[in-house]
Order: sequence, then structure tokens, then C-alpha cells
Amino acid sequence: MSLLAASSSYAAVIRPLQVLVMVVALLFFARVLRVAVVETRPADQESGRSRRKRSAPLALEFIEPDEMAGQRIDVDLAVVIGRGADCDISLADTYLSTRHARIANDAGDLSIEDLGSTNGTYVNQELLRGRVLLERGDMIQVGGVLLEVVR
Repeated sequence: MSLLAASSSYAAVIRPLQVLVMVVALLFFARVLRVAVVETRPADQESGRSRRKRSAPLALEFIEPDEMAGQRIDVDLAVVIGRGADCDISLADTYLSTRHARIANDAGDLSIEDLGSTNGTYVNQELLRGRVLLERGDMIQVGGVLLEVVR
């Protein structure tokens, strides 16, 4: 009977350990699954809800020339910057083309495009090619004019 007693005490010790290992394994896999679901969620969702629209729309603020520094430009639909009298922002800068660049408001997001200017348009010191979406803090240079995208 000693063999029977040894096997029953073995089962009494091993069986709870097996159950414990299975529970820990299930909890581990549940956690891995939860992390995978959260990581694959689209970026515009927070806790299952869509993020709210930004509180204030993006705008432009003059950095240079010094006499215009700090002035804010709200972009309702579109703004054309240049030397020409028909531009929304007309500046007497010899490095600006007559119609240099166009900044558009697309449902709260600002975008910029060069209008075939001679000296080009720069965003964050990179020559603009095509239409570019602007973010808060971007620096725009058209001729000798420097603007910052602000909220």
C-alpha cells in the first residue's frame, strides 16, 4: 500500500500545480491579446471613441519682416501671398513673385502650394514640391517673409 499512498500524495501536490500553470498561461495569453487589440486600433481613436476636433483652428503668424512680427493671419478658405495688388497678403518684397504661394484651409487643416514662383516656397527649410499639409510649428518662407503655423 505504500505505492498507492505515494501516488495519491503525488497527485495531491502535482494536480494543483498543473491547474495553477494553466491559469497563469491563460492570463498571459489574455494580456497579449488585449495589447494586440489596443496596438492595432486606428490612431484617431482613444478608448473606442473618436478624438474631438481641435479646439482652435490653425493660423499663420509673421516672424519676419520685423515690422509685421507677431501679426496673425486667420485662413478662412484660402490666402494668396505675393507682391501683386490682387493678393490677399500683398507685400513689397523683391524676392516675392507677383503670386507666390497659396495657403488653403481644408476643414481646419492648412495646406500650402507654390504658384510657380521664381524663388520657391520653403516649409521647414525644405523646398516645397506640390501641395503640403501644414502642422502647428511649421515655418514657412516665401521670399524674405517668414511665417509660423500657430493655433
